[in-house]
Amino acid sequence: RSAEPAVIRRTLALLGLLALTACAPTASEPQAASRVETRAITVFAAASLRETFATLVERFEASHPGTEVTLNFGASSTLATQITEGAPADVFASASPRNMKDVVATGHATDPKIFARNVLTIAVPAGNPGQVKAPSDLARPGIKVALCQPAVPCGVLADAMIAKAGLAVTPVTREADVKAVLTKVSLGEVDAGLVYVSDVRAAPGKVESVPLPADINQSTDYLIAPLVTSRDADLSRAFAAYVASAEAAGVLTEAGFVRP
Repeated sequence: RSAEPAVIRRTLALLGLLALTACAPTASEPQAASRVETRAITVFAAASLRETFATLVERFEASHPGTEVTLNFGASSTLATQITEGAPADVFASASPRNMKDVVATGHATDPKIFARNVLTIAVPAGNPGQVKAPSDLARPGIKVALCQPAVPCGVLADAMIAKAGLAVTPVTREADVKAVLTKVSLGEVDAGLVYVSDVRAAPGKVESVPLPADINQSTDYLIAPLVTSRDADLSRAFAAYVASAEAAGVLTEAGFVRP
């Protein structure tokens, strides 16, 4: 009986040692202190930036471990309205100075930066079945044309180009954004659509470009700004600065954008 307490003590000590061993981190399990904290932002961006921003986000995340950037694309006019109405966003990249101005005027952003420029072109389906070879062909009877809605930046520019060319063009559809117009063209549902040069560049083999004469063509500046209500102001500023950097400019230029 006198040996029982010693046996019990040894048993308890052994159980404690086993418990400590089980809780100790293994070589393949990083200690909690070494884990990278995840930081996240949401970027509202013009639809025409879809392909280039996918590339830029991938590079930005790679150079900022633990960072997660969510992209929300749409017409700049629609995104601006959503932001001013309180939609949760951290950065706004607009295809229109006017839409960015609206966001700044309501106090949601300050000090936007121009990071790229884009110009219009006529997109036609591969093979150009409608034989659209000049702006005047957009007004030819029987030619189906797709344009962006009048309030959308690509629609504003398209209407300005058509007016400057003195053409009477009646579109068969007005789409929500430039990518929707491009889809109509690529599927052959229309004979032509007015989009940006970068959009045609992003759809090789699906559409072709009919350049517009410089004297009637229209361009737009792209601006980016971190939003005042951002949940991570430092990260939002860092992403906006990266988009305006020389490295990002190379990606944009290769995609068909013009340096501002």
